[in-house]
Amino acid sequence: MIKMVALDLDGTLLTSDKNISKTNENILKQIHDNGIKVVLCTGRPINAIWPYIEQLGLTGEDDYTITFNGALVVHNNDKKELFKRGMAKADFESLHKFAREVYAPLDILNFERVYSISDLKPSMYQQQFKGNIEFVSRSFADLDENDLYSKGIVCDKPDLLDDFSNDLPVRISKQYHIVRSQPQIMEFLAPKMDKTVGLKALLKHFGWNFSNLMAFGDSQNDLGMIAHAQIGVAMKNGTDEVRAISSVIAGNNDDNGVGNYLKSFFSIR
Repeated sequence: MIKMVALDLDGTLLTSDKNISKTNENILKQIHDNGIKVVLCTGRPINAIWPYIEQLGLTGEDDYTITFNGALVVHNNDKKELFKRGMAKADFESLHKFAREVYAPLDILNFERVYSISDLKPSMYQQQFKGNIEFVSRSFADLDENDLYSKGIVCDKPDLLDDFSNDLPVRISKQYHIVRSQPQIMEFLAPKMDKTVGLKALLKHFGWNFSNLMAFGDSQNDLGMIAHAQIGVAMKNGTDEVRAISSVIAGNNDDNGVGNYLKSFFSIR
């Protein structure tokens, strides 16, 4: 029995202009009112997506959000942490060294802000980022060794990111779970870290498991949750890789694909 619906944002719930359509909003509010947990799953911090949470009314006592691609599960009502897993500064040393060698940018995020690494090529990430989070320019040497970091970001023009990916040494690629969340963004997460990790913790909190989950996504960082969910839903506009492992193909993100599928599945009038 489906008790939780997990939703990626960009390319899935959001339209191309980064909005939640009225149709999607109304359907999600209806299933939420009927007791289905609606959980937004994103690589961003909760403050960066707070307008979407408020729009959907996900501010109740039992509402949570999966952030930082599974590394942090946040209780929406008071921003308390249900689950958290990060990396040390030392885990990024080899990535920083490689970025310097190939003249690539690097941003490193803890769970509160983004550190744009100032001793490397200037990053495009702040211009690409949509939402509320502090950006701080800091050299890698000056990062706090006692802090906990959620991920690294390499953000550059897609063709340059292709070259970076192709040149990445195997020894470095094995250190992380690497996902291309957008054509211009490559994310370096802790090994085996993805949205599935956070969802597993949240499902356990409610006494449920993946047989109670429906998950929607469109890109590489959604593969885990779509594969594990009882019903994994890929968007029509999703990548071939995502559509190949899904159990259902929904409509396009610009055509109320999420809402239309949920309306049919839950028999909403």
